Amino acid sequence: MTAKDVLKNAATLASYNVLLQVMFRVLTFLLNAFTLRFVSKELIGVVNVRLTLLYSTVVFLSREAFRRACLSGKDEHNWRQIINLLWLAVPLGVLWASVLGCVWLWLLEAPDPQAIPHYGPAVGLFALAALQELLAEPLWVLAQAHMFVRLKVVAESLAMVARCMLTMALVVWAPQWGLYIFSAAQLVYTGFLVLCYAAFFLHFLSSGEAERQSFPLCRVGDLLPSRVDGESVVNLKLARLTWSFFKQSFLKQILTEGERYVMTFLNVLNFGDQGIYDIVNNLGSMVARFVFLPIEESFYVFFAKVLERGREVRQQRQEEVATAAEVLECLLKFVLVVGLIITVFGYAYSYLALDLYGGSLLSSGTGPTLLRWYSGYVLLLAVNGVTECFTFAAMSKEEVDRYNLVMLGLSVSFLFLSYFLTWWLGSVGFILANCLNMGLRIGHSLLFIHRYFLRSPWAPLRGLRPSPSVLLALGLSAALTALSEAVFCCDGGWLFRAAHVAVGGVCLLAVLATVLYAETRLVHFVRTQLLSRYTKKET
Repeated sequence: MTAKDVLKNAATLASYNVLLQVMFRVLTFLLNAFTLRFVSKELIGVVNVRLTLLYSTVVFLSREAFRRACLSGKDEHNWRQIINLLWLAVPLGVLWASVLGCVWLWLLEAPDPQAIPHYGPAVGLFALAALQELLAEPLWVLAQAHMFVRLKVVAESLAMVARCMLTMALVVWAPQWGLYIFSAAQLVYTGFLVLCYAAFFLHFLSSGEAERQSFPLCRVGDLLPSRVDGESVVNLKLARLTWSFFKQSFLKQILTEGERYVMTFLNVLNFGDQGIYDIVNNLGSMVARFVFLPIEESFYVFFAKVLERGREVRQQRQEEVATAAEVLECLLKFVLVVGLIITVFGYAYSYLALDLYGGSLLSSGTGPTLLRWYSGYVLLLAVNGVTECFTFAAMSKEEVDRYNLVMLGLSVSFLFLSYFLTWWLGSVGFILANCLNMGLRIGHSLLFIHRYFLRSPWAPLRGLRPSPSVLLALGLSAALTALSEAVFCCDGGWLFRAAHVAVGGVCLLAVLATVLYAETRLVHFVRTQLLSRYTKKET
């Protein structure tokens, strides 16, 4: 498979992932708005912070290292060895679920059983849901590596719809079940994922389609752990790389979910405040998660397949390196422009968004300030996602090990910063601590990319320099929308609110028109790569 083919498949995967994340975030957005009318903010805090943190920690620590290692390199690996390696995520998950379940039950402060009952069983059910999802891990990696992009969309879409429907039905008909509602919904979600992946591969391998496509596995039994004739049970090189990524994944999880760990273990906010913060955090991160995260995941696959890990640029095929450099530059420009737009318009429309979404419960307190700061944080998230996905795909094993020390320092500093800034500034301190640490991570990745292309004719970091006309349009939009908020929003009634929205719409159209005029190369990349899936059929 050539670099152009991999790029085409990665772009298709990114497009499908963006569509999937849009659906996921919209459903979550609507579900939160719905459940706010039926359950307390304290219950939302326990579910969305405490229990979801347990689930995400078990899943991430058990599978992330295997994903990054097994999707690295090109097609020279023995897939039966990879399958054997991937199944190790399940016993690792059992270990993490047992240890963390005990911590959540006996070391953390439990919520008031009168206000929030069934906490103990909910911990066990969320841990069980995490283990259930890990059963699909070998199939997920197979699907990603061979670009079965529709499978992921169908599986996760069905799982999300099932979870949302069950949650909405139970909060209306059986609100007294409390945490059992969300535990059952999480089990249904992971169960649907496993069933969809299993059903697809059972059909694919038994229908003869696998043999016609020269798929590396031919029998259903090949999906299970088995001996490999004449070779070791697992690929030792990938196993060592997995261990390197595993040490890093622990630190990355702390950085990713750091504020939730601080809230959970240090009790700096009560469950009600945690619920408000989580709602604002989810609202602020919608675009970051349904646009930037799918791009990061998809193009990590592209960079990992095109580049040879640990080799200098001049020792690789120049055509493939040129393609990677061009893609990196365009991706940086894309996420930077989108992040700047979110930062500019997020400042002037945070109050209105929260007031429409949750009423005075969200807009009367620190919610608008939180969302404004989060709009700036989204810009850093966007840039970091692209720079790190390239860096992790190009680093050698030794460089990954050295970066683990950097991540350790960032993790420790983040925890101290989160605690101190939250004690000083309240919930905003979490976002400030994230901004500082994200800036340091971006700096490290930019330094690696600069050195990587230093003795080559390519300079992909030029993507971080938007055109002056775009910056001017964004600056004028920031001033006009801030003035509009002061004049029209938000106590004068719906007519004034509509006027404020109209001003923002005109400014946004002006910014987009400027981008179309001044960033022609970026527009061509978005049209031919990221959006091509929606305009023509795959050939």
